[in-house]
Amino acid sequence: MSSDSVTWHRVASRSKLTPATPLAVEVGDKLIGLYLLDDAVYAIGNLCTHEFALLTEGFIEGDAIECPLHQARFSIKTGKVQSEPADTDVPSYPVKVSGDDIYVGI
Repeated sequence: MSSDSVTWHRVASRSKLTPATPLAVEVGDKLIGLYLLDDAVYAIGNLCTHEFALLTEGFIEGDAIECPLHQARFSIKTGKVQSEPADTDVPSYPVKVSGDDIYVGI
């Protein structure tokens, strides 16, 4: 995705995000989960592609989020499926942090 085609949206305060607790945010009709790993902020789609549960209600294990319904796992850094029963990745979004503001590019 070229930076020319990205529109940045302020979605949250960095101070509200912790490694143990992801944040669910919305940009238009997109449901997005924000995650803090190794002091970097990541944004991926918040709906499991298997049964449409909110991933931010799941369990963080290393650099993966596990769906609370059927234990499908997705990479927090890339949105790629890591385990069944899901077989479709969730989208990944660019993030930038400015001071205490988190922006997601759509």
